[in-house]
Amino acid sequence: MNKKIARVVVDVALDREFDYLVPDSIGNHIHVGTRVNIPFGRTNTAGYVVGFLEQSEHAKLKEIISVIGNKSFIDEQMLELAKWMGRYYCVSIEQAIKTVLPGPVRRKGAGFRRQMFISLKNQEVQSTECPESGERKAEGKGYGHELSAKQKKVLEILKRSNTGMFLNDLVKEVGITAAPVKSLEKKGFITIIQANIRRDPFTNLTILPSQPLQLMAEQEEALRMIKECVDRTDCRDPISDVRNHQVVDTGSPTISNQQSAVGNGSSNVVLLYGVTGSGKTEVYLQAIDYVLKKGKGAIVLVPEISLTPQTVERFVSRFGNRIAVLHSHLSDGERHDEWHRINDGKANIVVGARSAVFAPVKDLGLIVVDEEHEPSYKQEEAPRYNARDVAVMRGMIENCPVVLGSATPSLESWFNARKNKYKLAKLPIRADGRKMPMMRVIDMRIETERSGHASVFSKDLLEAIRLRLERTEQTILFLNRRGYATSIICPKCGYVAKCDQCSLAYTYHRNSDELRCHICGARRQVPARCPECKDPAFKFTGIGTQRVENILLKFFPHARIQRIDSDITTSKDSYDRIFGDFRGGKINILIGTQMIAKGLHFPNVTLVGVIYADLSLHIPDFRAGERTFQLLAQVAGRAGRGEVSGEVIVQTYTPFHTAIQAARRVDFEGFCDQEIEFRRELNYPPFSHLVCLTFKGRSESSVSFCAVTLLRKIKPKLQARVIVSDVIPAPLARAKGFYRYQIMLRCSSARLITVPVSEILKTFKFPEGVSCSVDVDAINLI
Repeated sequence: MNKKIARVVVDVALDREFDYLVPDSIGNHIHVGTRVNIPFGRTNTAGYVVGFLEQSEHAKLKEIISVIGNKSFIDEQMLELAKWMGRYYCVSIEQAIKTVLPGPVRRKGAGFRRQMFISLKNQEVQSTECPESGERKAEGKGYGHELSAKQKKVLEILKRSNTGMFLNDLVKEVGITAAPVKSLEKKGFITIIQANIRRDPFTNLTILPSQPLQLMAEQEEALRMIKECVDRTDCRDPISDVRNHQVVDTGSPTISNQQSAVGNGSSNVVLLYGVTGSGKTEVYLQAIDYVLKKGKGAIVLVPEISLTPQTVERFVSRFGNRIAVLHSHLSDGERHDEWHRINDGKANIVVGARSAVFAPVKDLGLIVVDEEHEPSYKQEEAPRYNARDVAVMRGMIENCPVVLGSATPSLESWFNARKNKYKLAKLPIRADGRKMPMMRVIDMRIETERSGHASVFSKDLLEAIRLRLERTEQTILFLNRRGYATSIICPKCGYVAKCDQCSLAYTYHRNSDELRCHICGARRQVPARCPECKDPAFKFTGIGTQRVENILLKFFPHARIQRIDSDITTSKDSYDRIFGDFRGGKINILIGTQMIAKGLHFPNVTLVGVIYADLSLHIPDFRAGERTFQLLAQVAGRAGRGEVSGEVIVQTYTPFHTAIQAARRVDFEGFCDQEIEFRRELNYPPFSHLVCLTFKGRSESSVSFCAVTLLRKIKPKLQARVIVSDVIPAPLARAKGFYRYQIMLRCSSARLITVPVSEILKTFKFPEGVSCSVDVDAINLI
């Protein structure tokens, strides 16, 4: 009888599958997705089984040495998703598999923390009175040992606990050492074993249960639409679809011109477009509850900056210990334990950031992508996947509905809904009939002319802040730039302090009195005099959140002001502490970057001030207008979420820009109509896929030459409808000491770009020190 042959991918990124014989002794334990130990060259390494063969084209095959772990880490559907990612995002299958499994899970030596666990033996423990002394004794059936008062208390506590306790918790509660407890084991009262102890990210959360809220008519309609998708997907078997190859690799599932990636053509994607404060989260919660009642699980993706305790609390309060969280603020141990809770079926609802899209939820019934437009869903390292797109593709593979929610959907998703590729549900009004905040646009050109100099605060904004302080209402001030000043300049010769490693000016941080590069992190002291002309007078130009805080303290010295940005939130509990203080009224004014713009609900905030709305408008990116509109609409949505109506004041030097005026009118659809026509004319997404090749190295001439050579090789393999740019320096031409050049390619079909690019890159010999990254459906073009 021939031995079974397994196809294995190894941890080394070779983008190849290798054939191995499966020993009879472990054959029943090896399945698709099983992690195995294999001989590879002159050493042993780990790999994953990705399939089986009847026979191999290779004559001599080595045997698999052993199985790693008790169960498979990747099932057939997740493997199908990893293979799609490898093809679509131009990475090896090994890289794709590493991406779907978090490092703390696949890392060698990763495991559970173990402690001594105490439980009562299967015996009746009862108290009796000694007739000679009048003392009470505790004895187990079949035992006649005399116990101390502390030991009696241990037994009483264990009896109340039903399931038992960890030794550390037990001795702490009783106030004893471990010795009396271990003595009870010798006397036969208890059992002591080594057990896994969960590293719980919810340890410090005290959460009261919540009940479903009464929905408005618009919410009811959105929920009905999602339920219909859930009911329809019950009729198909996703595993058979995978085996029968009904999943068609047609490219990104969110680009408008692609066909449905599921063979039958039906869409299970719902775009939930609801204004800020319209109750999208309550729709998510009730949709998840519907899925749970069908015995299925759910994944909820939230942008990293919105993944605050406030967000997690809403889900935990509704679903309790069925929730697991996965995000970058967890320790490695917490991520390891949460992943295994999901994989073992102990948690079937996952709330997390980008990588949570790969959570091993069993019988997945719903994926929710909140704030689906957020750029933070795009991974910055290979594979440069977009979690929103991967969620849609996973939904197609697993026959699972996907809900994309946003107050400002991406143009790609909106266009798909307009073309009926996605179902569209609208929530046009705020929950409980609350009004949208009134937005005022302040022309800072007039303010400058009136005062004779450029000001950080307009008179209108200062007066509005003063009124809120008088009424004990709260204010949020938004500026998407940290630091004190964006640069220091010599007024005599014009010298600007720039980072030696990056083509960017240093930012001045007043608190530490130093210059910092926000690209590579380099720091240096502020020079005592100009390095060029030796003049001692430096001028600080531009503004950051530190400067806003300092100026505000001069205007309102008695106000309780707190800044929140990445300079402040360096510790694990920074978000919890600051947002907790703000919610509790300990802070009057919160100043922050984009982390305060999304997903936060503070009913006492009645004023939002945008210090400088032009920041994102003038970057060299065709999405600049879209991002500005989204940012203004989202940050404005933090105001007026309680009983008192809100106000938003936007300061700008370009008050008549389409994005700013559309945000003022809360006119998302009108903005989209104009922006889509602009994109259509230039054949930008959603009318095409955009692939960006970025070359980098320490020698500028080598990088430029390499890019030109590669372009010369690629061009003959591209079809005529692929639009190709010349080799150009990246907008950020140098970063961390590396020179950067780019090639942009656009086409309605991603495959017409990615297939020839992948073929060329497999054989192209790069000069030493030069590398190339491929970004499919690129979002950050800087």
